[in-house]
Amino acid sequence: MRIALGIEYDGRAFAGWQSQPHGNTVQDILNQALGRIAGNRDISTVAAGRTDAGVHAAMQVAHFDTDASRPLNAWVRGVNALLPPEIAVVWAREVDDGFHARFSAFSRSYSYFLLTHPVRSCLLAGKVGWYHQALDVDAMREAAQRLLGRHDFSSFRASECQAKSPVKDLQRLDIVEDGGLLRFDLVADAFLHHMVRNLVGALLYVGKGALDAAGMQSLLEARDRTCAPPTFMPDGLYLTGVGYPETFGLPSQCEAGRLKLR
Repeated sequence: MRIALGIEYDGRAFAGWQSQPHGNTVQDILNQALGRIAGNRDISTVAAGRTDAGVHAAMQVAHFDTDASRPLNAWVRGVNALLPPEIAVVWAREVDDGFHARFSAFSRSYSYFLLTHPVRSCLLAGKVGWYHQALDVDAMREAAQRLLGRHDFSSFRASECQAKSPVKDLQRLDIVEDGGLLRFDLVADAFLHHMVRNLVGALLYVGKGALDAAGMQSLLEARDRTCAPPTFMPDGLYLTGVGYPETFGLPSQCEAGRLKLR
């Protein structure tokens, strides 16, 4: 049978999602726990998308195939009993073989939390990005509108990105003032490697007056990563949802209240 999982994790302790030889990844640790519940069988998960080291997830979606018959609760509570505190399975659903965590998805959602304060926060360290000065949020919102739609996002693409095409459809980029934090909410059909962090970094340049909305448009049209500001820190980035056709019956976003920093 094929099982789909909703997973959340604190990315600070791991070298990202994707399995690596040293084993310190979310995927490696989750596969081991699933394998023990399956009766010491090998389990290989496939995720909706890879997240980098230090990036968090409030709703990662993955699937795996198994011939081990277990109640769905075993894939949640049973697996969680074997996982470190930084990883939790939130839900499990049996799905048909036509479901694929990556290829069945039509959208991904991310949020980035940014603290703007003269002094960094020790309590939120690793959970939010930080900038030491106030930012012009209205200017950032104006510049963000220039990024919406289907574009070649090469200016915001990491050099090691393995995506076949740099063209993505950015459907939403909202900037919300949320309890002393700035929250960037982004939705696209898919994202390039480091795309969200590079967009946030460019918008921060707008906020501090080093770039304006027209400059953001020019940067987008340049299709050249070397023209853009540096990649911003991973700390405040969260994968918050994956969109699937309703026929699969899966939650598309993290549950209300599960992603609250303050």
